[in-house]
Amino acid sequence: MKKLPLFLCALTLPFAAVAADDLEGKELVLNIRRIGLDLSKTDVGHAAEYSNSPISALNSDSQEFIKGVFDTALEYTHNRFNWDNSLFMEYGRTTLKPYDAPKTVNESADKILAASNLSYAIWDFGSFKLGPMVRASYETEFEPANDTNNRLKVARAFGGLSLFDSEIVKSLYLAGVYEYDFTYGHQQVSKLAAELGWRLEYDIREGVRLGTDGYYREYLDYSEYVGTDLKRDLSVTARMDTNLWGAFTMGPYVQYRLAKSREADVYGSNLILGVSFNYITKFGLR
Repeated sequence: MKKLPLFLCALTLPFAAVAADDLEGKELVLNIRRIGLDLSKTDVGHAAEYSNSPISALNSDSQEFIKGVFDTALEYTHNRFNWDNSLFMEYGRTTLKPYDAPKTVNESADKILAASNLSYAIWDFGSFKLGPMVRASYETEFEPANDTNNRLKVARAFGGLSLFDSEIVKSLYLAGVYEYDFTYGHQQVSKLAAELGWRLEYDIREGVRLGTDGYYREYLDYSEYVGTDLKRDLSVTARMDTNLWGAFTMGPYVQYRLAKSREADVYGSNLILGVSFNYITKFGLR
């Protein structure tokens, strides 16, 4: 637990930077990036009667996927400074209904991520700003995985270089990461990693936007061996939002996770395809 104060100090850096500056000429925005519901459903009728059919669509399992997402940020900008405090939450379940067995319910998405990010533009190339960034985050989940008591609990501190605040590139960074993992109370692990992250948005035409966000993280060092710790981790989300009415949108999305643990010989993956219904807007607070 000696490493935890270092993380808390990193978390207070953005607050110290703001306190040192005056309030004149600043912009404060509540950015509701997405409050949404993702849906995917397959309904197979009379699968038992077609159990010997070579057409898989007629004998597969009925399944439903429902996921709720809350992604919002309080964004502060002033001249070359950009500071945002964000909260991302998602929870999803997949229900399988085989014709010859009881239905089963599995968690397919479970994440809570609180983060504070401060960037400073040393170089300004037209619409692009480039400069150092620091970030602190805490990641956990609503329910422990696999019916255990080991709920994910990870604190991270980042330091690196960021390209941000342009029309398309909202954030693109390369950073070193210090990670303190206390998921397992008896095995608290400190880790070092390198991470590439992004959040991009592109207006295809009026009322239609394509967006993607994600990261790739490569772990470099660990304080001790825990087999379930990851060696590398890739997470990618892409979504097309089409305006339905006001701030409400609808569109297809894809979410992909690929990772490899220290004890496994193969990669684990998770692919989700579906339709997303969202509320997306911004509120100027200053």
